[in-house]
Amino acid sequence: MQAWYAFLTGPALWATFIIFLGGLGLRLAFLYGLSRERDRVFYNHVDWKWGLKSILYWLIPWGSASMRLQPVFSFVFILFHVGLLAVPLFLSAHNILWDRAFGVSLWSMSDAWADGLTITVLACGVFLFVRRLVRPEVRILTTAWDYTLLGLTLTPFVTGFLAYHQWGPYEWLMMLHVLSAEILLILIPFTKLGHMVLFFFTRAFIGFEMGGRRGARAW
Repeated sequence: MQAWYAFLTGPALWATFIIFLGGLGLRLAFLYGLSRERDRVFYNHVDWKWGLKSILYWLIPWGSASMRLQPVFSFVFILFHVGLLAVPLFLSAHNILWDRAFGVSLWSMSDAWADGLTITVLACGVFLFVRRLVRPEVRILTTAWDYTLLGLTLTPFVTGFLAYHQWGPYEWLMMLHVLSAEILLILIPFTKLGHMVLFFFTRAFIGFEMGGRRGARAW
């Protein structure tokens, strides 16, 4: 068991980050090349002022019209993503791993905050799951893979929370926690989860098109 855990937090962790970063880089390069080939005229309308505005207004809570039209969903959506980013980056136990693997240590949140954000992420995940089931306009667009990705996204939070509080077999939970997190990182460049990076490019391009070309807001 210890040997497997050492492998997952050592060589496997390095391989995971190489695939994660390399995969994102390749996907961005592919999409850029595709856009240059099929819609080259688009680049005549690049305007970074409009692009940055488009990104900013979609990052500000309820900064866009579509967010204001769905205030409850937007609130859950914002909390979900804040927790998804904050817990992995700023959990004290993770910072020990960051320091050991990469020689980098970030600010660490308290365990109470980590618990609260973890519970928030899980509650928001349940909300998003139920929403996909009960809203016809969302259900019709949802596939089994979408539910799978949501489940994979929540698994590291469930296992990490249970392991920290020692509710269950600690060693097995930690193994599953690390393994599920690494699987998730590997999948990000090749699935819809890639929107964590592609969002910024998509919003910028929409800002170029709507603002730089048409003089209209895209939020």
